[in-house]
Amino acid sequence: MSQTLSVSSLLMVPLAPLVGSVVAGVFGTKFGGNRIGRTASHSLTILGVLIAFVLSALTLKSVALDGARFNETLYTWMTVGGLKMEVGFLIDGLTAMMMCVVTFVSLMVHLYTIGYMEEDAGYNRFFSYISLFTFSMLMLVMSNNMLQLFFGWEAVGLVSYLLIGFWFNKPTAIFANMKAFLVNRVGDFGFILGIGLIAAYGGTLNYAEAFAKSGELAALTLPGTDWMLVTVICICLFIGAMGKSAQFPLHVWLPDSMEGPTPISALIHAATMVTAGIFMVTRMSPLFELSDTALNFVMVIGSITALFMGFLGIIQNDIKRIVAYSTLSQLGYMTVALGASAYSVAVFHLMTHAFFKALLFLAAGSVIMGLHHNQDIRWMGGVRKYMPITWITSLLGSLALIGTPFFSGFYSKDSIIEVVQASHLPSAGFASFAVLAGVFVTAFYSFRLYFLVFHGKERYDQNPDAHHGHGHDDHHGHDHSPHESPWVVTVPLVLLAIPSVVIGYMTIGPMLAGDFFKDSIFINAELHPGMEELVHEFHGPLQMALHALTSLPLLLAALGVATSYVFYMVKPEWPAAIKRTFMPVFTLLENKYYMDWINENILARGARMLGSGLWKVGDQAIIDGLLVNGSWKVVGAVAGVVRRVQSGYLYHYAFAMIVGILVLMTYFVWLK
Repeated sequence: MSQTLSVSSLLMVPLAPLVGSVVAGVFGTKFGGNRIGRTASHSLTILGVLIAFVLSALTLKSVALDGARFNETLYTWMTVGGLKMEVGFLIDGLTAMMMCVVTFVSLMVHLYTIGYMEEDAGYNRFFSYISLFTFSMLMLVMSNNMLQLFFGWEAVGLVSYLLIGFWFNKPTAIFANMKAFLVNRVGDFGFILGIGLIAAYGGTLNYAEAFAKSGELAALTLPGTDWMLVTVICICLFIGAMGKSAQFPLHVWLPDSMEGPTPISALIHAATMVTAGIFMVTRMSPLFELSDTALNFVMVIGSITALFMGFLGIIQNDIKRIVAYSTLSQLGYMTVALGASAYSVAVFHLMTHAFFKALLFLAAGSVIMGLHHNQDIRWMGGVRKYMPITWITSLLGSLALIGTPFFSGFYSKDSIIEVVQASHLPSAGFASFAVLAGVFVTAFYSFRLYFLVFHGKERYDQNPDAHHGHGHDDHHGHDHSPHESPWVVTVPLVLLAIPSVVIGYMTIGPMLAGDFFKDSIFINAELHPGMEELVHEFHGPLQMALHALTSLPLLLAALGVATSYVFYMVKPEWPAAIKRTFMPVFTLLENKYYMDWINENILARGARMLGSGLWKVGDQAIIDGLLVNGSWKVVGAVAGVVRRVQSGYLYHYAFAMIVGILVLMTYFVWLK
């Protein structure tokens, strides 16, 4: 363990945002008497996140250049038998990278919020929430044990509930935050079962100790079954990741979470909550490597999410929902990489995606501001000349998203495609098809959005809802022409655009082919050689980009862009004709594969019927009716009879004795 990482500096990373959140949340709201104003609230929270980012960057430097590591318990909460419940930090390459991504994107979102939430009545409350969100995510990624991991896991879920329903007077926002909360509880049930099995059979919650016992866990089966215990553990853990990282079928909460303000859409969907599941599975790689069954399950779920959620992005008209479905699809790509045992590729895509997806969300918010909270791309067009900074940064983000050579998304996305093709798992064939088809789909819906918003005929003055907005607070001016956003909005766009272009080229060498993750990730190269084959074929970022100029993924991406250009710029009548021809397919997509209907009318109704049955039959009839009320009624009836016998009159007792003697005499005579 290196001495260059001090406990005090590491503690400051999560605590600085927490202090800013508490001060703004208490003294900047009615709860604390509104003692500080807007300027003080956003200054304190931004300062806290800035401190966290600077310290995270210094930590990353020490880890990457000096080989510094840290793994210590800071506080022991309680000891139950041999099970210790602790708070501690584990700082290695994986953690240091996540710390920088979380704090940098959070810092950009904080700055952006000054402009976006300018006149919102909950300004101070919003800053308090997003700082608390940052603290929760930092505690999650810095943990060295599963108890702290679960604390951070649940904390980001709680704060996301508060943020998605931030505009709590909107019924749709309340529905969306409750939906997110409940769907995540389903995933969290699996997650806590996985942690519980590790604690029960491994006797520890500490990462290092649990991984040291992985061989023992691999030799066990789940009692009463012939299932490998480690397979059950990994699938339970991954069910938790399916909820947090919005994998099919637990993805349904994420598109609806667009009801929250745009800054939190960027924070939740780019660098924090939805990436927690990817981080967790990567951290648990020593366990997942022991079960091909679990890895196949992970790969199949990721493949379905990557392809079929991309299809839904094609038919969306809300600018934020298109970007949200893009997030779902890209999370599917990361999950596919996890299933292929390419954990470093998954978190590499997590990092590059964080920058360009935050950029796309914030650029979408800038467009919404410039068009006075119109979110329907059908009523946009020609925005490029009014909003040049938003236009160019959106273009850079879109190019990164579709995997254009030399852009950050290219290096991570192409690496996923290559490593899946090199995988020897049975599900790799379907996964390879899904990620390749997803390239065309991603390029199509991304540039459909780009062309309809920034190019073509201006349609913003034809919007039938122009005077009513889209349900959000219309507080960014009331003139009718689009306008560029203020500097507090455009500066974060520029700062996010830079890593969206260059970060992949700069970091692919050490993160994929180097030893940056050498002690963070474990891969059984004998059973899962895909990563070794990828590294063997890697000859530097320049050659990789040049080689891609003749590759199938680039051809598919170019075809997707060209198709969207023809459909929406040259022949805009074609999409309507295709829609009429394939109306059943369109209806299926418009209803999101009927997953919401299934959840609400089958699963939720079935759960209600089960609960009602348990209440009426189990609780009321059996427990209350038979056991509780029935027992006192029996006792009462017996007591009523016995009471009549115990009258207190001697002649009654004498009569009873005579009758008893007669009965006994009759019985003995009958026996003879």
